[in-house]
Amino acid sequence: MKTVLKAKNLSKWFGSQDAMVHVIKNVSLELNFGEMLYIVGPSGSGKTTLLSIISGILRPNSGVVEIKNRNICELNDDELAHFRLYSVGFVFQDFHLFPRLTSQENVAIPLILQKRDWDESVEEARKYLSIVGLQHKAEVQPYKMSLGEQQRVAIARAIISKPEILIFDEPTASLDGETGRKIMNFAKNDILNEKCAIIVVTHDNRIYNFATRILKMEDNELKGALNVELEAFKN
Repeated sequence: MKTVLKAKNLSKWFGSQDAMVHVIKNVSLELNFGEMLYIVGPSGSGKTTLLSIISGILRPNSGVVEIKNRNICELNDDELAHFRLYSVGFVFQDFHLFPRLTSQENVAIPLILQKRDWDESVEEARKYLSIVGLQHKAEVQPYKMSLGEQQRVAIARAIISKPEILIFDEPTASLDGETGRKIMNFAKNDILNEKCAIIVVTHDNRIYNFATRILKMEDNELKGALNVELEAFKN
């Protein structure tokens, strides 16, 4: 499989000297196209910080993040914004949907930011709502929808730019077990492909069997593969 991401010796800290707090320490990992990588571990272990660095939201104090052999740590702020807009899709734990916009308008936002025509963007958003099974909710505002439906709107918005890396931060935290499994089954079978890789941060062991690989993070470091039996791609 082709490698899309290489993170090498990443460290992030805040403060200095006696007040210095390490958030992640010397973390290295690789991610391949077609792979659904889970990162699991207790709260405060550095998982979300690691996601933020990989996606270009935060810069590390040391280390390198290479996306398709390009070191994004060397990019300036405008270049990083362009990278995030075109190469990374982020599905946040609390969705970050605009409550007064319709679902199709929410999904169209990445295309609008890319300076695409408004009408064309909204029409494309309808197609992506259809992909996640919500074409009948195109004109509905998110606050009138269930949590599972809001999650699917957030997924449609994240994938409309056809990102190479899709990141889920606690994707099932607000969902019941059945809805969570449906969401992850959709991600695995309908999104994951030879041009896309998925990273999932989760505490939910009910969805472990959707992963191709699971890494454990503890004490702000990656501790290696989690020793669990996986039935990947059988659900």
